[in-house]
Amino acid sequence: MTEAHPAHAPAPGRDFKVQKPDRILTLSCEDRPGIVHAVSGVLYRHGCNILESAQFSDPRDGRFFMRVAFATGERFDEAAFEREFDGIAGTFRMDWDAIDAAAPARVLLMVSRFGHCLNDLLFRQATGNLNIEIPAIVSNHRDFEALAKSYGIPFHYLPVTPATKAEQEARLLEIVAETNSSLVVLARYMQVLSNDLCRALDGRAINIHHSFLPSFKGAKPYHQAYDRGVKLIGATAHYVTPDLDEGPIIDQDVGRADHSLAPDDLVDAGRDIEAVVLARALRLHIERRVMLAGRRTVIFR
Repeated sequence: MTEAHPAHAPAPGRDFKVQKPDRILTLSCEDRPGIVHAVSGVLYRHGCNILESAQFSDPRDGRFFMRVAFATGERFDEAAFEREFDGIAGTFRMDWDAIDAAAPARVLLMVSRFGHCLNDLLFRQATGNLNIEIPAIVSNHRDFEALAKSYGIPFHYLPVTPATKAEQEARLLEIVAETNSSLVVLARYMQVLSNDLCRALDGRAINIHHSFLPSFKGAKPYHQAYDRGVKLIGATAHYVTPDLDEGPIIDQDVGRADHSLAPDDLVDAGRDIEAVVLARALRLHIERRVMLAGRRTVIFR
């Protein structure tokens, strides 16, 4: 007697395909009835299959946020879709965007003399773990020029002093434009960006730092934490703003510490957390799971 299998389940050993989204749609507007109905109606009329949908209504200001990942059909006409969606966007006064889900994001990396986050992101990109292209690495030191070369990525050495800061940042913006980079990631770039540069990269730059701020500022924060006997260490990834290390938070994590850990042990543990948090924040951003809501973020996991 053979064992019966449900009709909807794949037979043992038989391959099956998981449908992946072609487009990711994000939008925000004032919350009011009919938004989800209108959005899903446009997608239906253009033969799209919704694979993932999430929405949030912010009770503080009544603003509505939505993310939809969908697969297009054979009859999908992008220009016609955009025309119709522009119509409902006008009705609801929406800010909206739809991107190609398969296209890798172009991400420029910046680093100084700590390479753990840089090395982690390079490995994740090379192994297909992150859907990004890295057209350039920028640094104010030459420490990781050989590492960049080993991955075949152009390395730009841009030293900076107080006297040359404006010129250096202008060259950085030129490189961002020349490489058509949509995002800049400060993978432990240990220079404070000017207010003008922060504004130029608004919503397009992510930073990572340890979570001891504001308690342990300045040099050797892990050693300061050791002296105070901290029991938690962590990291924060956030968007860059003129308010130093106070931009909208994308992701955070912590690990436990105890008396047996020496300062160097805390540094090692902290760097591991920093690398993971930065990679997670980058993935959330490129998959359009992060939406800005003033000084906060809405994160669709």
